[in-house]
Amino acid sequence: MYDVAIIGSGIIGCSIAREISKYNLNVIVVEKAMDLAAGTTKANSAIVHAGFDAKPNTFKGKLNAKGNAMFEKLSKELDFPFKKNGSLVLCLDEADKKNLELLKKQGELNGVDGLQILTGEETRRVEPNISKKVVAALFAPSGGIVCPYEMNIAMAENAFANGVKFNFGSEVEDIKKIDGGYSLIIGSGKSLESKVIINAAGLYSDVINNLVSDDKFNIIPRKGEYCLFDKAVGGMVSKTIFQLPTKFGKGVLITPTVDGNLLIGPNAVNIEDKENFDTTKDGLDFILDKARLSIEDIPINQIITSFSGLRATNEKNDFLIGEAKNCPGFINAASIDSPGLTAAPAIAEMIARMVKDILKATIKRDFISGRKGILKFRELSNEERNTLIKSNPDYGRIVCRCEVITEGEIKDAIRRPLGARTIDGVKKRTRAGMGRCQAGFCTSRVIDILSKELCLPPTKITKFGREATLLIGKNKENL
Repeated sequence: MYDVAIIGSGIIGCSIAREISKYNLNVIVVEKAMDLAAGTTKANSAIVHAGFDAKPNTFKGKLNAKGNAMFEKLSKELDFPFKKNGSLVLCLDEADKKNLELLKKQGELNGVDGLQILTGEETRRVEPNISKKVVAALFAPSGGIVCPYEMNIAMAENAFANGVKFNFGSEVEDIKKIDGGYSLIIGSGKSLESKVIINAAGLYSDVINNLVSDDKFNIIPRKGEYCLFDKAVGGMVSKTIFQLPTKFGKGVLITPTVDGNLLIGPNAVNIEDKENFDTTKDGLDFILDKARLSIEDIPINQIITSFSGLRATNEKNDFLIGEAKNCPGFINAASIDSPGLTAAPAIAEMIARMVKDILKATIKRDFISGRKGILKFRELSNEERNTLIKSNPDYGRIVCRCEVITEGEIKDAIRRPLGARTIDGVKKRTRAGMGRCQAGFCTSRVIDILSKELCLPPTKITKFGREATLLIGKNKENL
C-alpha cells in the first residue's frame, strides 16, 4: 500500500508530488495520459499573476500572491525559465478609474506589494505601443511569465529524484474505500492501494471526486483561444498587458513569452466537451479585435499558430481544496483555474501540510532540492558551442532550425528521468517544432531519433500517445 497516490500529473499534481517528496513517504502519481503536462498545463496564458484580481476571502485571494513570491527561488532551484516582467491593467475610460483604484486596494489586501496607478502618458512611456485611448493603468511589478510545461516537467523530475513513482497511461476507472485507505482501479483489472488520495485531475476532478464522495460537484470546461506570434514581434510589449474589466467584458491579454514570442488571448466560452480543443474563426477574431483596444496595430501577418486550452471552473468561481466530506484521507485539489499556475507552489504546501498531519509524516533528511534542466544550445556563445560539439558531436547537428535545437538536446530529453516518448514530449522539453515553420522541417528527424532511442519502428512513434501515429509505412509499400 502506498502512503499517497496523486491523480493527475499536471502542474498541480507535480507541484504537490515535489512538495510531499520532502517527507518520508511512499508516493505515486497516476496519470491517464502518456506524458506530463497533458491537460490544462500545456495550453494556457503562462502568466504568473501578481494577485490583485481575486477576492481576498477566497482560496484564490489567499494563495495567488503567496505562490507568486515562491517563483524566483523555485526557478533557480529547478532550472526552469521564469521572468518577472511586471504587468499593466489598462483603463480606457475616465469613468472607470475608480475601478482601477478598487483593484489596487484589493491587491493590497491580498498581500501584493508595489502596486501603482499610472497616468496614460506614464503608461505609454513604459510601453510605447499602447493605445492613445488608455487614460490610466495599474502597474504590478511582481507580475511574471513562465513556461508552464517546463516548470511542470522540472517539478516532476525533482519529485522522481526524491523517490516519487509515476504511472502513465493509467486512467482511474473507480475508487473503493478499504480499511486504512482506498483502492484505485486503473484499467485492465489493475489496482493499487493508498492511505491518502490527492485528486489533482484537472478537468476530470469532478469525476474522480464523485466516485467516492457524497458531496458532489461539477466542473465546467471553459475554453480559451489564443494566437501565438513569431519572435520577430515578441518585443512589441515588455510587460503583460491586461484590460480593466468593464460592462462589455473582461478583455484579453497581450504578453511576451519567456521564449521571446508574443501571445494574445484568451476568450472565455463555457462548453460541455472536456476534450474539445478546436479553435474557431469567431473566437480568434474576437480576441484580436479585443486586443486592438490595447494596441491598435496588431501584426496579424506574424501569427505562426493558434491554439486553445480548457480551464476547470465551477459555479463558486474558486479553487476546491481540502478533504472531501465523509472521506478521510481523500483530498481535493480541484477546479484549479486561473490563477492556478501561479498558486501551484502555495497549493502544494497547503496540501503537503494536510498529508503530513494525516500520516504523521517526518521530514526527509536527504531531500534533493535542485534539478538541472536540458542544456539550451541556442543560449550558448560560439565558444561554448564549439567546446560542447568537440565533447559530443550530437550537439553539432541542428534538428529544429527555427528554434536552433540540436540532436544532443533531443536525445537528452528522451534519456533523462521521465523522458520524452512522443513527438509532443520532445516538443515540450526542447521546443523542437515550436518555431515559425511549426515543425514542417523537423518532425521527420524527431521521429527518426525517437525511433532509434526507443528501439521502435517509426510507425509506432506517436504525436502524444495512444493511436496518434503520423506514419503508416514506407513509400510505395501501401499503394
